[in-house]
This record gives sequence, C-alpha cells and structure tokens, in this order.
Amino acid sequence: MKNQELLKIAEEYGTPVYVYEVEKIREQYKKLTESFDDKTRFFYAAKALTNINILKYIQALGANIDCVSIHEVSLAIKAGFTPDRILFTPNCVDITEIETAMRLRVHINIDNISILEQFGNKYGDTYPVFVRINPHILAGGNYKISTGHIDSKFGISIHQLRHIQRIVKTTGLKVEGLHMHTGSEIKDIDVFIQGLEIMFQMLEYFPDIKYIDMGSGFKVPYQQGELETDVKSLGKKVLKAITAFKKESGKDFELWFEPGKYLVSESGSFLVSANVIKQTTATVFVGVNSGFNHLVRPMFYDSYHKIENLSNQVGPERIYTVVGNICETDTFAWDRKINEVKEGNVLVLRNAGAYGFEMSSNFNSRLKPAEVMFMKGKAHLIRKREVFEDLLKNQIEVL
Repeated sequence: MKNQELLKIAEEYGTPVYVYEVEKIREQYKKLTESFDDKTRFFYAAKALTNINILKYIQALGANIDCVSIHEVSLAIKAGFTPDRILFTPNCVDITEIETAMRLRVHINIDNISILEQFGNKYGDTYPVFVRINPHILAGGNYKISTGHIDSKFGISIHQLRHIQRIVKTTGLKVEGLHMHTGSEIKDIDVFIQGLEIMFQMLEYFPDIKYIDMGSGFKVPYQQGELETDVKSLGKKVLKAITAFKKESGKDFELWFEPGKYLVSESGSFLVSANVIKQTTATVFVGVNSGFNHLVRPMFYDSYHKIENLSNQVGPERIYTVVGNICETDTFAWDRKINEVKEGNVLVLRNAGAYGFEMSSNFNSRLKPAEVMFMKGKAHLIRKREVFEDLLKNQIEVL
C-alpha cells in the first residue's frame, strides 16, 4: 500500500484511524499453507483483531478460528465460520460459558482441573474436549506474553498428568485433542519441536486423540533487521518429526496452529496527526492526537512500531520523542529519527494490525478511532469513529 493512499485515507476519514491492507493477510496465510502439509490446519487467533469484516475475509481464505471468549465465538459464527472450524480456548471462565459453547457445537479447550472435573462429572463422554497442557517451556519476546512457563496461569501442568488421568477415568470424559501455547514472538523454531516432542509423549496416555494444537507465537518483524519466524523451515522440521513418530507409533492426528499477530499485524497502519511540536531543555516532543487509549502496546509491552512522517517523506531527519494526548506518561517512541515534523503532519505507525484497536479504550473520555479496510485498491470504512454520545449510551443517569 502506497504512502499517498494512506494520506488520502487520512484526508477522507480523518485521524486517528486504523487501516488494514487485507492482501497482506492473504500473503501471510499463503506462506503458512505452502509451508506445511495438507494435514495441518490454521486457526486464526481472533483476539488479535475482531472487526467482522476482517473475520469474514479470513473465513473466505479457508482458515479456521480460535476464540477466547464466548462473544468471539458468536462473532465467528456471524462471520460464516461453521462450528467444526471454531476452537474455543477460554481462560478462567465458569462452567456456564463452556456450556454455551457446547450448545453451539464448537471444539472446546479446557485449561484447568476444576472445569475439567465439573465438565466430566456432568457430561461424561457425551461431548469430546481438548485439554490445554502447560509444558513449562519459557518462550516469547516478552514475559507478559510468555504463556508456557511454570508461573503462567494458562493450561494444566504436565506434572498434573495423573490428576487429568483420574478425572478421565472416573468420569468417562473423552479427550479428542491436546493443546499447548508457549508464548508470542518466538524466534527459535526448535521451541515448537520441543513442544511437539512433549505432545508425542502425552499421546501414550490419551488413546482417542484426533488433534494436536501447538498454539502459535510466530514472530513478525517490527524493527529493521528483524526476521519473522521461518515457517518454511519449521514446516519441514515438523513434517520430519511427525512422519517419524507416526511410523514408529502407528498413531495418526491432525496438527493445528493458531496464528493471530502473524496474519494481521503487518496489514495494519495507524495514522495520527501531529498536534504540537514541544521543545524542552532535553527533548523535542511530537504530541499527536492519539495515545495509549488507542495503541497501548508500546506502553504495555515496550513494543517497537516504525514511525514515518507521511506528510514529509524526503525532508531532513530530526530526533523526536513521539507522545500521546493522554494525561499519563504516554509514549509511542523515544529518541526516534523521523523526517522533520510540523504541526498538522500525518504520521504512520506500522505493524499496528494486531492488538491495536482490539485493546483500545475510552480512557480520559477519549473517543475510539475509525477503522478502514483497503482491498483491491479501494478504501472501505468498516468502523465509524465514535462520537460523544457513544460515551453515554450505556450509562443510566439517576441524578
């Protein structure tokens, strides 16, 4: 997508605005399907971006979907995913949410002993489930997004295997799938092979397994010089390991992955406008018309997003600290080289498709931005910018 097209969108729809170039999603999905054999299925991790138009587009590509709340499941169904293409992987929910998913006939992934026991006692072998295992593998680019380590709230520890077995035996529960997810931003593909070997060992204790789900964590490059996860090499290693295991054990299963950020991150651009240029004794700030209420990742995860001045693409570079308009420490980037910025210029933050709008809020009573989908050379508004009345629509005035 050309910078001039982004500028045109900023002019037409205003800023701040999220823009998603869907052909990039198609490109990323194609990389995955061409890197693995046809017995591998990919479930888009919907929590990365749930605009209904994006879900419909991904559904049309042939992908499946992973949902972490019952409302994501409902969105997936509305977007056209059939129940057999939906995996429900909640965390710390009560049994009623699990039962709602059960009535919708989707795949259910249970990640704690308490719910596993409640479900088994109530439903026995009438509805097969997945069990999410915590393999105690520390992986990921940030501790906050590492989910497979010993202190993580996710999954049932591999050291609680005997407890799982007792529940299965006493309740008749049928386990059709095993799941693990070690984290996000995984650079070392051998982490996946290590996890796969653990899954192979677990199959000895679960005779009815049809599916092994390795989660995701595929890395996308944020800074110059970074590389994304080498999915082609991973596909070859995975195929070699599975072929050898199936030949030795005689067992067969489908392999699943759950790419989220990998599919949508690079499709997204976040456009903001420079409100003020503020020079102090130590720093030159560019204060923009957004903040961590719209893109929280830099403050929450210390994430890096490339920033460019779309309004001045060839001017001299200056060093700026780019900050937002929220009444808290609110920084998008420290000491960043950017072509000279003037008030009113439009800046773009790259790689903003994943966990951008999805984690936005109305903090400081600020309004959420618009979303635009760019497809086949045309821009389509897919979410209206909020207006003041949206702040009050669910409030009940009693005074």
